[in-house]
Amino acid sequence: MNYTDYAKRIRAHAQVADVSEYGRVTEGDQDYPLFRLVVPGERWLVITSGFHGEEPAGPLTLAEHFPAVAAYAVERGVGLRVYPCINPSGFEAGTRYNRSGEKPNNDFLRYEVAPGEWVGELNVARPILRWALYDEGPKETRAIRSELARYAAPAAALDIHQDDYLGGASTYAYTFGDKAAYRPLVEASAKHVAVVRSQKVDDHSFTDADGLIEYHDGSVTDWYSRQGVPYTAALETTTPTPRDVCDAVNLIWIRGFIDLVARGG
Repeated sequence: MNYTDYAKRIRAHAQVADVSEYGRVTEGDQDYPLFRLVVPGERWLVITSGFHGEEPAGPLTLAEHFPAVAAYAVERGVGLRVYPCINPSGFEAGTRYNRSGEKPNNDFLRYEVAPGEWVGELNVARPILRWALYDEGPKETRAIRSELARYAAPAAALDIHQDDYLGGASTYAYTFGDKAAYRPLVEASAKHVAVVRSQKVDDHSFTDADGLIEYHDGSVTDWYSRQGVPYTAALETTTPTPRDVCDAVNLIWIRGFIDLVARGG
C-alpha cells in the first residue's frame, strides 16, 4: 500500500483519538511521518506494529478497526498509545527492513553477559550482569525507542507481527508473564486458525503446548518485560493467513489485552 494513502487512513481517526506525529524518517527523497494515536484512560496499554514491512496485517488491522478498538478501550477506562506502522518505508515496499536495509526490530536493549561483553539477544538461557537501553540502531528504532522511553511503563504492551517463514495459515506468540492470562486468547484464536503448538519456528525458538514462546530478543516486548510490565506479547500470524483471519486474531489479542489492563491484571 502507498504510505501516503495509509497515512490518510490513520489521520482520519482523529475523531476518536489524538492523532499526532512522534517523528519523521527520510528514505531516499521521501519523508515518512511516524504516527501515534492516543486515547486517554486510567491505566495504559501500548500497542506497536509494523516493525517489519512484509508483515502488513497489524498496520492494516489498526487502520481499519481502530474506532472499534478505541470504543472498547474507552468503555473500560483503558488508555491507549498506539504506534500503527513503525517501519513505513518497508511497509510501502513490502520489504522486511527499511529501504536502507536496516533492521528496526531488535535494538531496544543490550545484555552484559560477562564484564564488557554485551549481546543483543539471549539465544540460550544464561545469567546476565545487567541490561541497558540501547541508544543506537536504525532511525525508526531510535525514534520509537525515544518516544516510548518518555513515559512510565504501561500496564501491558502488545506488539503485532507476522511470520513470513512458516508455511500455511497459523498463529503463535512470544510472551512474558503469567501464561494463564494468554491461554484464553490462544484458544479464541484457535477458532479461526491453527495454533503452532510444540514446534520449532526459527533457529532459536520453539513454541510450547499453548503456542507460546519466551525469548529475550532485544525487542520492544523484551524491553517492557525487563521494566516489570506484567503482560507483554508479540503476536504472530503467518503471512499466508487470510487477511480477515489476521484481523480476527489481532482483535482477539487487542481486546484481550485491554481486558487485562481494565481489571488490573
